[in-house]
Amino acid sequence: MKLGLYGGSFDPIHHGHLILARQALEELKLDALVFIPAAESPFKPNHTIAPAQDRLAMVRLAIEMEQYFGIDPIEIEREAPSYTIHTARAYRARNPTDELFFLIGEDHVESLPRWNEFNELKQIVQFVILSRSERCWPEDYPVIRKRIELSSTEIRNRVAKKQPISYLVPEKVLHYIIDKNLYQGH
Repeated sequence: MKLGLYGGSFDPIHHGHLILARQALEELKLDALVFIPAAESPFKPNHTIAPAQDRLAMVRLAIEMEQYFGIDPIEIEREAPSYTIHTARAYRARNPTDELFFLIGEDHVESLPRWNEFNELKQIVQFVILSRSERCWPEDYPVIRKRIELSSTEIRNRVAKKQPISYLVPEKVLHYIIDKNLYQGH
């Protein structure tokens, strides 16, 4: 089985995440793709705005109608910060014969060599760069490219300024953000 693992803060998840996930699923011919919200990134401590359970709920709402997408709270259930090596080892133990592809945003590529136990990590997973720009990547990783100018930071800022975020996030995520008053004081 070819399994995609898509880690990130998803604070909040938006259409850019979903479009790139769908494209990765198709281009890499993955059997399934699992979203793995981080409890807290070791490179961005105290950076997430919404609580982990809210981010998990928003991802669940965003992908509920997607047959090949799943969600795993493995990193949220562990003590923070979230180290990808622990997740990769857990997936390797559960799925010893699967090909594991770990999808990362282009903003994380330069920090990859500093990731916890990186040498072991790159033996367990094949990294895949999700690129929303035209930047060229010299690394030997597959690149899934789609020009999308959208970010979670932009969405949080729009909510804080009471600007609409319709069409930027799935409708159920929009209603969740409103119902929970997320990002109001950002």
